[in-house]
Amino acid sequence: MSEETSTFETSNGHLNKNGDSPSGGGKADRQESSAKGDGESAQPGTKRSRRKTQTPKSNPIATVTLGHNGSKVTALGIGTWAWGDKLFWDYGNTYGASEVEEAFKAAVQAGITFFDTAELYGMGESESLLGRFIKEADRPINVATKYSPAPWRFTVESVSEAISASLKRLQLERITLYQVHWSFNFLMSQETLMNALANEVQKGRIECIGVSNYSAEQMLEAHTLLARRNIPLAVNQVQYSLLNRKVETQGIINTARKFGIAILAYSPLSQGLLTGKYTAERTHIPNGARRIDPRFSFQGLYRITPVLNLLSQISEKYNKTPAQVALNWLIAQENVIPIPGAKNASQALENAGALGWQLAPEDISILEQATRPWL
Repeated sequence: MSEETSTFETSNGHLNKNGDSPSGGGKADRQESSAKGDGESAQPGTKRSRRKTQTPKSNPIATVTLGHNGSKVTALGIGTWAWGDKLFWDYGNTYGASEVEEAFKAAVQAGITFFDTAELYGMGESESLLGRFIKEADRPINVATKYSPAPWRFTVESVSEAISASLKRLQLERITLYQVHWSFNFLMSQETLMNALANEVQKGRIECIGVSNYSAEQMLEAHTLLARRNIPLAVNQVQYSLLNRKVETQGIINTARKFGIAILAYSPLSQGLLTGKYTAERTHIPNGARRIDPRFSFQGLYRITPVLNLLSQISEKYNKTPAQVALNWLIAQENVIPIPGAKNASQALENAGALGWQLAPEDISILEQATRPWL
């Protein structure tokens, strides 16, 4: 992927199988942060219209509560799939450890102190890098990581061992949010898995439990199983953006709101499509697997041109970039935390520019209507 100033958005490496919460979970708390892979963002120097712009309302950095009574994290996090990954991304060639360290530092200085990783990313390298950076941080960092269900992991002990390995790589004693990367219960039932995770909460090694890529029904099952242990399900991490709103029609968003479960949105910029960098003119060609992704073909890019034009128009009103508008739209959904990625400092700062202001209700509505074909 190009290292130009566009924000790099990760989809967080999931293996896909396919507003305020009424219950109190996922509520955005408008307060200043005390401690304070995904996406290509539009260039900070994007040309602006000379017409009068609308100054966005500036707010202190918001926080969101994970679940009913979980930790408070910044309303936007950073995904770290690209940190150490050499299979899908180009770690070690066009960027490396020094660049992602600068991304970490820039994000933290901008007020973002929530980072999402997984044991799968870079086969543990992402966790190791993040752990190293955290040791040098001047403020507390909230970390979300993920457990990879696999056929050879079929005992409670395997869950405990995975957490121990992640804690060692992260150089932490406790993980803020521990998620199940995808649903897989061929050899280990969900009941066994959720009880194993509940045991770890009671041991104090993890604070909150989450799932990822779970359907509404699977999420509800996990919620019900954990409730028997008086532990809330805090999060479901799913793919969600203006160009991928299926979680709304699949009942995932409504179910999450009903039970106070926060949504972590991976690929919030649709792997760079929402930044405006990639257009039907094909002046920029993506690297890696996206090169053969039909969404980045002429036909795919031509289809999203009206959305890109709309984002550009709205971004001019606020003196923001299309990527920042797309991220702010997700934040406006109230129980949704976007986690775009960043490979360098400029990308991290681009992501941070989605915080501290709010789209007007009419612009939120216009974007909602324009992207209904992607429901």
